[in-house]
Amino acid sequence: MADRPRPHITPGRRAPGPSRAGITTTWREAPPAARALIGGMFVNRLGGFVQVFIVLYLTGLGFSATQASLTLAAYGTGSVAGVLAGGRLCDRFGGHATIVGSMVVSSVLLPAVPFTSDFTVLLLVLALQAAAGQAYRPAAADLLSRMLPADRHVMIFSMYRLAINLGAAAAPLLGAALVAQSYELLFFTEAAAGLAYAIVVARCVPRQRRREPVTRAHSGPRGRGYRPLLADRRYLLLLLAMLISTLVYVQYLSALPLAVHDQGLPTTVYAVLITVNGLTVVAFELPVTRFTQRCRMRPVAAAGTALTCLGMMLYGPYWGIAGLVVATLTWSFGEALSAPTLFLAYPARAGPPDLRGRYLGAASAMYGLGSTAGPVLAVAGWDLLGRSLWWWSAVAGLLAVPAAWAGVRPDAHGDGSRPPVGT
Repeated sequence: MADRPRPHITPGRRAPGPSRAGITTTWREAPPAARALIGGMFVNRLGGFVQVFIVLYLTGLGFSATQASLTLAAYGTGSVAGVLAGGRLCDRFGGHATIVGSMVVSSVLLPAVPFTSDFTVLLLVLALQAAAGQAYRPAAADLLSRMLPADRHVMIFSMYRLAINLGAAAAPLLGAALVAQSYELLFFTEAAAGLAYAIVVARCVPRQRRREPVTRAHSGPRGRGYRPLLADRRYLLLLLAMLISTLVYVQYLSALPLAVHDQGLPTTVYAVLITVNGLTVVAFELPVTRFTQRCRMRPVAAAGTALTCLGMMLYGPYWGIAGLVVATLTWSFGEALSAPTLFLAYPARAGPPDLRGRYLGAASAMYGLGSTAGPVLAVAGWDLLGRSLWWWSAVAGLLAVPAAWAGVRPDAHGDGSRPPVGT
């Protein structure tokens, strides 16, 4: 029997009744280039070892803990700069060229790390590698948003996040096996994974034409970096919400293990909580997205931000292991509920098409900045405030939730109807 023809879907337009398309339908009807982009992302993140093992690598060479922490700061700073530069490059040269260039430059720099002994030079190499290695993020999101109609964005970005999460979860295990052989093999393998992603994009993703401003209403200073975005006050509020919620979210990496130890519980309890988070996001994000893709984006973004802050606040009382699990489930569900919408789907449509890379780059930068500063601030806050640090998550929520609500246009739907254009 001949295969049934698939419905033709034009990117950026609504297909008949697509807001109710499920996981399988969205994946099956996605263009082959979109599926290749997501599959390549999994391979790329599967090879993401450096940030996980760099502290062990440096201390093993005899560098101090302070020097290792400086390396993490340099890596985080490079990452933030990279996504901002990547957004600008995406708008200037297109997502295809930006991803290929990002992965090639990153893969060239990585093998230099084990042959660099001077600490200052090492900081510079790692910062540049982080910048190059993260520049692809807004470009990848931009390409996906252009390959599928707007009413499939929330679902396809949930699949994109699943590929990232699965790859990132498996990377430490693969990295540990490589480290058992040699650290040089670790760096060369990550470089190979980056080149593999570049090859996938080069072969499977069509090139784009150079973009021009779409309307005279938005024909302002297009070539001046992020200045046009800074005029969008509504989006600046959303960026503030992203930054605050990320600062709260990443406390699970630093303050949570301290809280577990403070209750006299073994380290395995912390490992279990991290596993609960990973399993919750992997198991529930796609099914939940079937619902949220039909909802207005404003309440989804605000609700997810509120649950993230509430979950962290619930670590405050001494409720034992059961309380820790409930708190973890709360913020994990908040992540699964809103992350595809808050950090990807809405930024991809918040501004004019020729600024899309910069809007996505700014969103990624807020996550990167929060992820870099959050653990440091959390440890300092724990030393100063102890367990009362968790109650500040409620204060953060009082700031972040209204900012998320005001930062998303009220007429923005997950199904793509009445899409906003930069205000």
